[in-house]
Amino acid sequence: QVQLIESGGGLVQAGDSLRLSCAASGRSFTNYAMAWFRQAPGKEREFVGGILWSVGSTYYADSVKGRFTISRDNAKNTMYLQMNSLKPEDTAVYYCATRYGGVRPVVAVYDYWGQGTQVTVSS
Repeated sequence: QVQLIESGGGLVQAGDSLRLSCAASGRSFTNYAMAWFRQAPGKEREFVGGILWSVGSTYYADSVKGRFTISRDNAKNTMYLQMNSLKPEDTAVYYCATRYGGVRPVVAVYDYWGQGTQVTVSS
């Protein structure tokens, strides 16, 4: 059974950095994509970025490009989201998700989700 566990969220000030982790278990993710989504209060869940597990190719939403970096550690089966230059509008619950195949910025195509971790950025 696939399990995804996010960690690393917290309360930071604008301009600070934070690194989120997503520990994955339950299968090999060689042919899978893993992604980060976020959901702010009263808003729909939105794509942040993703990575092709096998080759490490990354993709980002325009809103975070240049500030956020996704990476993975194959040995630990863990994906990371390094967030720099955080803004109050980055405040949300951040989720990791996985699907067989490529990275897609669509919530509905992801089969497995973590429980989420709260990121709050104060101004």
